[in-house]
Amino acid sequence: MWFKSKSANRRIERDHVLDVKMRARQIRAGRVRFITKLGAIVFGTALTLGLFWYGSDWALKEWLYKNPAFSIKRLDVATDGDLSTEQILAWAAVKPGDSLLAVDLLRIERDLQLQPVIQDASVVRVLPDTLKIRVTEREAIAQVTGFQAPSAGEPPKPTTFYVDPAGYVMFPLGSPAGLRANSSNPEALPMLTGVLGTELRPGKRAESQEIQAALRLITFFERSPMVGVVDLKTIDLSAPPVLQVTTRQGNEVLLAPEDLERQLRRWRVVHDFAAQETKQIALLDLSVSNNVPVRWHEAGTPSPPPAKPPKTQRSMKKHV
Repeated sequence: MWFKSKSANRRIERDHVLDVKMRARQIRAGRVRFITKLGAIVFGTALTLGLFWYGSDWALKEWLYKNPAFSIKRLDVATDGDLSTEQILAWAAVKPGDSLLAVDLLRIERDLQLQPVIQDASVVRVLPDTLKIRVTEREAIAQVTGFQAPSAGEPPKPTTFYVDPAGYVMFPLGSPAGLRANSSNPEALPMLTGVLGTELRPGKRAESQEIQAALRLITFFERSPMVGVVDLKTIDLSAPPVLQVTTRQGNEVLLAPEDLERQLRRWRVVHDFAAQETKQIALLDLSVSNNVPVRWHEAGTPSPPPAKPPKTQRSMKKHV
């Protein structure tokens, strides 16, 4: 009986083991089928998305970007300065026949604004075939003498640079990225003297407090009561903080860098008094707060030349 009982227990044990093995195989087979289905779904989805992306890209290129109906036929270029259309389009790297929908407007604006002579630029597409480019050029209000090496290996030579109201130093006239004729007579712009050569970095902004004060003076002067009465010739920055101004009418005027508008109004009062008394200002110190010192030219001094009329505002010139 011990042997029979033992044999029966072994059969039961074997049946149980076989049942467990069959269930394990079924589970593994189910997992394999699930993974296979999941892989097929993922692959099918990726293939569908890839075909859709490729088809969409092909459709965009063939139906839109390469469609001659959307090619650039008209370039509407306007500037408030004297840059030519050819130069602007060369910097923008765009030409008739390019796809209007494919052009990168932000890239064109960035490339134009990187040019030292350009202050701002905007680019707009007008369907179906027009690209509009608007350029605002930097306008020089002063000139300053510095040194520039004409080519590698040659010694630097004196060069006249131009400065805009923000202190942006521009290349000389005639250079590829230089100022053109933003002023009708650039040579008549006020000359800044006593400027350190390290401040003059073409394409960069001059951060010197003295230069910034001189530029503020020129800006305020152009809308002050003195405009059209005298012309600024030089502004000497060698004795800060005082600005030593010389006019083309033979006046020497000292101004403080603060409260320039008030000092310009006082200058006009003294000028009008001198005109009533038929006198000419030789030296006027406006840098002091009270009891403004003034020295007159001696009798018989030739009459000063007339001041140039106030400049007119620049208008946008359109080239199509």
